[in-house]
Amino acid sequence: MTALPVDFQEEMKKLLKDEYKLYENSFDSEIFRGISINRLKATPEQVQKILPFKITKSPFYSDGWYIPSDEQGIGNLPIHHSGAFYVQEPSATSAVELLEIQPNDKVLDLCAAPGGKSSQIASCLNGTGLIWSNEVVKNRANILLSNFERMGIANGIVSSCYPEILCAKLSGYFDKVLVDAPCSGEGMFRKNHDAITEWSREHVLSCANRQLSILNSAAQCVKQGGVLVYSTCTFSYEENEGVIKQFLAENPDFEPEDIHENFGRKTEIKGAVRITPLEKGEGHFAARLIRKSENNNFPEPYIAPIKNSKNAELYKIVQKMLDDIFVKIPSGKIVIINDKAFIIPENLPDINGLGVIRAGVFAGEFKKNRIEPQHALFMSSKPENIKRVLDLKPDDSRLVDFLKGLEIDCEGENGYTAVSLDGIITGFGKCSNGRLKNKYPKGLRIL
Repeated sequence: MTALPVDFQEEMKKLLKDEYKLYENSFDSEIFRGISINRLKATPEQVQKILPFKITKSPFYSDGWYIPSDEQGIGNLPIHHSGAFYVQEPSATSAVELLEIQPNDKVLDLCAAPGGKSSQIASCLNGTGLIWSNEVVKNRANILLSNFERMGIANGIVSSCYPEILCAKLSGYFDKVLVDAPCSGEGMFRKNHDAITEWSREHVLSCANRQLSILNSAAQCVKQGGVLVYSTCTFSYEENEGVIKQFLAENPDFEPEDIHENFGRKTEIKGAVRITPLEKGEGHFAARLIRKSENNNFPEPYIAPIKNSKNAELYKIVQKMLDDIFVKIPSGKIVIINDKAFIIPENLPDINGLGVIRAGVFAGEFKKNRIEPQHALFMSSKPENIKRVLDLKPDDSRLVDFLKGLEIDCEGENGYTAVSLDGIITGFGKCSNGRLKNKYPKGLRIL
């Protein structure tokens, strides 16, 4: 193993005191790996039934589970393609637990890519409220969008916008805000030794300055009585307690709130918790803060493109497609932008100028005088609401063939048909004369 930097060792000795040797010895132990179950798609019982290995409960999140540390190829499993779970380091799931999400909450995940915590938030919302996920780096935001679609999130927005711009425009809008800030990554040391060689005191202090700036931006969009959770995957005092202390000094309208979760180790700050490998997680810090002051500068509502006589026929085509596929058309507002149709959440704030990549669900794309439904439309739907479903068992060879992009046998009537894995939607195709023309996206197919 790469030797731990001396400065880092000294900081950890201050933090852990007599337990430091136990932390040092943990580098000879297996790393902790986990998944978070996506309730939009499946239950823990469904997932355990299909997975080829056992999972055990994690203490950090109500739907968090440990997986074997040596398990390989999880991303290629059909059930992973179905969006039934997100592979996530166990302690990283703790921050969303501190948000204590309630039905109909409006939640912002400000530094969201690649999307693990956003998928947790969406699962907790269970189709209610709104999840807005932002990532300033555009190519990472596109990865975030791909995970949104895989997890079947319909009540969401994905954007790529600077925090100071986004939060000023959305002032006072959110019930819950998560800032999972970019950090020095000390919690990654056991599983990524390159992170050790990249560590420096200068980088830690640089991260702390950036984290405080992001947190100050985030504070603007928290409503009165709303929750702001700050988290990192590092142990650094400067990046954790130091940032929170400075933030509270600059923002007296926020105060820490006691947490009721029984995991990790408490810190000198009320409402904050730290997790180390000694608590069976790789490493995380999270603090829960409450806004006490008024914040009534609510954003203007979003004005969707108008349905008029010029595009009325296009709306009829979309409606006909949806009627053909669904028992009941999914909730939301149908909008057409250029050659694409979307189903967006109702009552959105104004999204103009905020780098929005996707609002709601990409439902269909026009090709001349017809429309083709999209992968996201099926992934965000329940099998019981789709008229034609080809349900395949885990041992059915057609399942792997489907994920490879091949045509497969398809019993039943002709038309657009969902493909599901033991009741979990995985994609779709078009059934004709006993064969299913594959519509699984090329970029997602397995080799």
